Amino acid sequence: MIAVIRIHGMVKIKKKIEETLQRLRLRRKYACVVLQPTKVNLGMIKNVRDFVAFGEINKETFEKLIEERGQAINKKKKIDAKKIIVDLEAGKKYQDLNLKPFFRLHPPRKGIDSKKHFGVNKGVLGDNKEKINELIGRML
Repeated sequence: MIAVIRIHGMVKIKKKIEETLQRLRLRRKYACVVLQPTKVNLGMIKNVRDFVAFGEINKETFEKLIEERGQAINKKKKIDAKKIIVDLEAGKKYQDLNLKPFFRLHPPRKGIDSKKHFGVNKGVLGDNKEKINELIGRML
């Protein structure tokens, strides 16, 4: 599973990139989605890699994300994070599991060092691989 977090705001974004962010359900700053790594999803992430932070999310972080920031569609039903993770990996959709398909996060504690240093490979934008778990932990 791949976690994608929108870091860049809404000002001065090209129409194509804004449309891709809408399709990924990243409509505002610090919104997060967790996707299956399909060819289509990886292509969309490639288009918006300079506006988002993404990486491979582990099960512990994903479970914590669902428990703390998961929003139920039907408020009367309870959310069971472990069952939801198993069902998502099996191929079910968020709507079938009574969960909104995005998570709204806080700005990261202790801030962002920099968004991007071109050529130096520092910053939070782009592929963070395993560091995305630490970033999500700071944003919960």
